[in-house]
Amino acid sequence: MTRGLFDTLLLVTHLLRHDLARTFEGTPLTEARVAVLWVLQTTGPSTQQQVAAALEVSARNVSALVDALEASGHVRRTPHPTDRRAVLLRLTEEATVLMRQMQAEHAAVEASLVDSVAPADREAFARGLDAVAARLGRLVAADGGFDVEERREGGGAAS
Repeated sequence: MTRGLFDTLLLVTHLLRHDLARTFEGTPLTEARVAVLWVLQTTGPSTQQQVAAALEVSARNVSALVDALEASGHVRRTPHPTDRRAVLLRLTEEATVLMRQMQAEHAAVEASLVDSVAPADREAFARGLDAVAARLGRLVAADGGFDVEERREGGGAAS
């Protein structure tokens, strides 16, 4: 029996989360804490408000994550250069090295995954995956989440 697209996406999500959990086993890092590190890696020093906005979570949620990351030596708080009330979050040198290592590992895994697709199919696969991700993003962002009628009416490549 052939697995449907949604079941395949769920399987991929499960496998990625399982791999992340295994990677961080025995460390103080979690998926949520690493998300904060990714934001700081890609945007540079940022306020907690900026990190919260990037992650689409509350500043209070980020505060707890940053407390843990500061305690584990991954993030440090520094005074904001122009706003005395704000602090900037910065990666420590240890976290910078870790994030570069993670980027290299992600690139290697990505190359391996791409290699599993026939060269002639790679461009179409990438376009299709981008289209599915974009569509799923729109469905999730819609008020009320997934709408059955919306899925039926607007779902195909022709729309």
